[in-house]
Amino acid sequence: MEPLKRALARDPSTQVGSVIPTRQTWSLVEEFKNFAFKGNVVDLAVGVIIGAAFGKVVDSLVKHILMPLVSVLLPGQQSYVDWKAVIHGKEIPYGLFLGEVVNFLIIAVAIFLFIVKFLGWLMRTRQEEAVTPPPPTKEEVLLTEIRDLLKAGVHGNTERPAAQRQT
Repeated sequence: MEPLKRALARDPSTQVGSVIPTRQTWSLVEEFKNFAFKGNVVDLAVGVIIGAAFGKVVDSLVKHILMPLVSVLLPGQQSYVDWKAVIHGKEIPYGLFLGEVVNFLIIAVAIFLFIVKFLGWLMRTRQEEAVTPPPPTKEEVLLTEIRDLLKAGVHGNTERPAAQRQT
């Protein structure tokens, strides 16, 4: 109930005066700029543009090279665009559909190979690199030898050096 009483007790004219349109506009612009220039958003935009261009290339490959070759290999005078099935006097054009299926399969295989196989391999190699520590440097090897010699000297030699006996 306390928030409701505070909201009802406020004067509406002070609430309207506290909202400054230019501050909100600049705040919105700043917020959009921060969002748009983040690395992930720019990378995503580049990926979408490259994906659209790749889709057009594959579409052209299917429509102008692969499907005409298929129509040459199959018997008949028509191109794949004119392939139709007639059922009860109605024509069902399936040639264009087959072209789109081939188009989809090529894009799906390319995405599978890139996303699943290549990026999976890349992530596995990075994990393997993180698991195997780098070999020790010369300084580390020397420090380890010194440490081992000091341990052996402290535990293996009960006699103190002459400089320590005099004090």
